Amino acid sequence: MTAEHPAVTAVGPDPVDPAPAASVPWPDPVAAVAEECLAVLLKGAEEDWSRRAGDLDWTCRQTLDHIALGLVGYAGLLIARPRDRYITLFASIDPEAPVPACLEGLGIAASLLGTTVRDTPEDVRAWHPWGHSDAAGFAAMGIVELAVHTYDITRTLGLSWTPPDGPAAAVLARLFPDAPSGHDPSAALLWCTGRIPLPGLPRRTEWQWYGGTTREP
Repeated sequence: MTAEHPAVTAVGPDPVDPAPAASVPWPDPVAAVAEECLAVLLKGAEEDWSRRAGDLDWTCRQTLDHIALGLVGYAGLLIARPRDRYITLFASIDPEAPVPACLEGLGIAASLLGTTVRDTPEDVRAWHPWGHSDAAGFAAMGIVELAVHTYDITRTLGLSWTPPDGPAAAVLARLFPDAPSGHDPSAALLWCTGRIPLPGLPRRTEWQWYGGTTREP
């Protein structure tokens, strides 16, 4: 992915080691979140996807393409393992295809990432602008892309949906050392990614995750 996110700046407290996420069987939550996202998006297949997705500058269809680009890109990074750049392969969904077919493409992209994560040794590292990462990190990034952007799209399509708490908790442990405690994981993830406010915490205007495998105190 080309790091096209809402405004991003490093924020939060002194980071800590992401060890709690190490034992997560990451291909499983990638597949589970993809299945849930595809199911809810399919419910809105007949809606107008030319409207902006949530507060993004992209339309719902463009956002779908962005998710696929990210998922395939993360798989490609784990395969090519560059140290200082993004890969040269860019995936895209046919802009003329009907929405159900586009969702099929998104499912393929998620499957490619899950399979690559499963087959990647734990010691492999690859470049990302927000920290050289391992398979667990890229899996967590893929879940963020799926969950957060599905939330964006469903807001516009009038569908009530929030990310599942289990995968959200794993993502928070792996990518967001500054995640607030005392909240449902899904709500905390949406706050960390600048989607919603929380009680006592205004909505973020700047954010990023931390994908690295070690963190300096």
